[in-house]
Amino acid sequence: MTTATITETGGPTDVAREADADAPTGRTTLLTDTVTVFVRELRPMLRDPFSVIFSMIQPLFFLALFAPLLPKADDGGSALQWFVPGIVVMSCLFGTSMTGSNLLFEIQTGSHERMLVTPLRRPALLLGRALKEIAPTFVQALIIVVICVPFSFDLHVGGVLVGLLILSLLCVGLGALSYALALASAQQTWLFWAVQQTLLFPLLLLAGVLLPLDDAPGWLKALSAANPLSYVVDAERRLFAGEVLAADTLWGLLAAGAVAALGLVVGTRAMSRAS
Repeated sequence: MTTATITETGGPTDVAREADADAPTGRTTLLTDTVTVFVRELRPMLRDPFSVIFSMIQPLFFLALFAPLLPKADDGGSALQWFVPGIVVMSCLFGTSMTGSNLLFEIQTGSHERMLVTPLRRPALLLGRALKEIAPTFVQALIIVVICVPFSFDLHVGGVLVGLLILSLLCVGLGALSYALALASAQQTWLFWAVQQTLLFPLLLLAGVLLPLDDAPGWLKALSAANPLSYVVDAERRLFAGEVLAADTLWGLLAAGAVAALGLVVGTRAMSRAS
């Protein structure tokens, strides 16, 4: 079971004071408010970088336990070339899907309520939080790649960089959806974990992260085709292999963009209606 790491930024009064200190005193824009929230959300991670490592424990266990069981590639290359991109997406899914627990903690302590009465625009409270998810996702992806390079993983820097850009769209969308779920389950915190845990592994398995679905039955392939994560995983595998201009890359970009758009629309509406 995935366990959330909740980093305290202080009591309700301290959080509100920090937000007020960050907020510009003059006329602000949505962009400046979003940057203010982004910086505020990034500070706990910089103060306690171990939280980023902690959320990687499960992906690293999967990498260590599954990779030795995989057969070699048809061309005789390392199985890590196929497996690592999926683990990178897994790390993104695990980290962003449970990030709403931090917002739940703020709701319980009253600090979120105090944030709502600051001059910051409501959409910025969601946008800043969602954009913050890019930073830990990039750090985790780079750590996984660095760990695997000595074990015959062939590094294609250009493809990895494009893959991270696609991944940034995915993590923004998933993070926004996680925050929206936290707002919806504010009165029943168990609901957040019930939904998160129920959806987490089906999305993961149907994306073909751990096992290929080439020989799967038709109904399973149909479910996989309806899973946007499948297209992102296929795109990451192409990109990590150095195939930047493959058709899978475009489909992965479109799928990640769709998740980001859905997450931001749902999340900003939920934040605007929050009380």
